[in-house]
Amino acid sequence: ESGFMRLGFIGTGNMGSSIIGGAIKSNFIVGKNVNIYDLDTEKCSELVDKYSVNISENEIEVTKNSDIIILAVKPNIYNSVLSKIAEEITQDKIIITIAAGYSISQVQEIIGKDKKIVRTMPNTPAQILEGMTAVSFSGTITTKDKDIVFGLLNSFGKAEEIDEKLMHVFTAISGSLPAYVYMFIEALADGGVLEGMPRDKAYKIIAQAVQGSAKMVLETGKHPGVLKDEVTSPGGTTIEALEILENGNFRGTIIKAVSACTEKSKSLGKK
Repeated sequence: ESGFMRLGFIGTGNMGSSIIGGAIKSNFIVGKNVNIYDLDTEKCSELVDKYSVNISENEIEVTKNSDIIILAVKPNIYNSVLSKIAEEITQDKIIITIAAGYSISQVQEIIGKDKKIVRTMPNTPAQILEGMTAVSFSGTITTKDKDIVFGLLNSFGKAEEIDEKLMHVFTAISGSLPAYVYMFIEALADGGVLEGMPRDKAYKIIAQAVQGSAKMVLETGKHPGVLKDEVTSPGGTTIEALEILENGNFRGTIIKAVSACTEKSKSLGKK
């Protein structure tokens, strides 16, 4: 199927180029079936060198020559790009958005309710094929379309279908999450440095331990609380640390952070 499928990218920034890389590295598609357009010609030629994709003259050409069009531009220019390509969007083409706070109905207002629209929200680890992407579909998307879209999204990580109204909370527990984890890693390393561990070693040790812990949750299927208990011996070192985290309101602070992030996302979406 995907041999005959053509992917179009309008915008090749971090997210766009990550998706291109993932789709090609995972053999979801070959470079010659990928059309790209970006004002930044340097970025385009880099992608041509790397993956042998095709550069298009403009957004209209990308849309004409592709079956799935990914809008990887900043949310503030969605309206103008969609208006520009609306004429070329036939009922068999699929439009994929990756902009925070830009709803399926906003796309429909510009290109029509009869069109196939997929709203996604990936995160930056897509760059290393470990993305977590949320996806919502317009009513016009068929089961076969869904399979193709999941094939694409799973090529650079994992994808999960959610209710469109949950995109805001998804932002808080996934889209913005890498920043919380980086802050957590940095703070742990500061503690290590305080106790005499060289910083570069601390970062390596902590990052691997974080990755391993996350994998345990995914692969054992055990409740996080159970996994925590397995590390925590009676009267041992771990419980000392956990007591300090509890007294510092570690959980409550994280819950508040998720709420604040969700609310901010909602307020940006209203504008």
